[in-house]
Amino acid sequence: MFSIYLYTFASVIIVSLISLIGVFFLVMSPKKLEKIIMFLVSLSAGTMLGDVAIHLLPEIVEQNKFTPSIAIWLWLLAGIIVFFILEKIIHWHHCHLNLNVCDQVHVFGKMNLIGDGLHNFIDGAIIASSYLISFPLGITTTIAVMTHEIPQEISDLGVLLHAGYKRKHALFLNFLSGLISVLGAFFALSANSIFENFALYITAFTAGSFIYIATADLIPELKKETALIKTLEQLGGLLLGIIAMFLIKKLG
Repeated sequence: MFSIYLYTFASVIIVSLISLIGVFFLVMSPKKLEKIIMFLVSLSAGTMLGDVAIHLLPEIVEQNKFTPSIAIWLWLLAGIIVFFILEKIIHWHHCHLNLNVCDQVHVFGKMNLIGDGLHNFIDGAIIASSYLISFPLGITTTIAVMTHEIPQEISDLGVLLHAGYKRKHALFLNFLSGLISVLGAFFALSANSIFENFALYITAFTAGSFIYIATADLIPELKKETALIKTLEQLGGLLLGIIAMFLIKKLG
């Protein structure tokens, strides 16, 4: 059990540190930054969908001896619905394409921190629950979360700067928001000792949330670009993410 705690908190701290990466990208020109972000968005969508199809759902089926209960699928649907509600109520949107254009940016800056904090809490719980199922699943889920965090943190930092926060202050707040994932991990590890099959249900929840983020949040951003070369670049990123998840499965 100690090793699960060690791997979990090491993973969530690494994911939290990604919140500081945005400053290195924001020194780039907007055109170059946009190109990098869109490739990272496509890579993130691929790793999330790959993790769902190659790791999460097969693990759930195997753990339930190939007869998952309806509760499992309800938790998967809950993952989709919860992230839909987060976007609707908290105005959680990443502004992937343009860091300089967000309506009501001053209010959105605070809303972005709240939404990002809730997102990071769930990320921590997701990572912890994956490690409770198996070490390989914990690794792949951490990778999927990390690939999503990089473009998200770049855009989140851009929103905070545009909302009027100074760079150091924005970086610090973004980092504190990232550390909330530690609380999410602690919650999941504690809940697992109280509630039967908690880790399995959260794994299904993870699958649902990844499906929603990839298909409702990330891929729609990619569809806005119609140029052939950029479309092929995005397709390459998408496939690269899926292939990475497949290779991890084979090597594991």
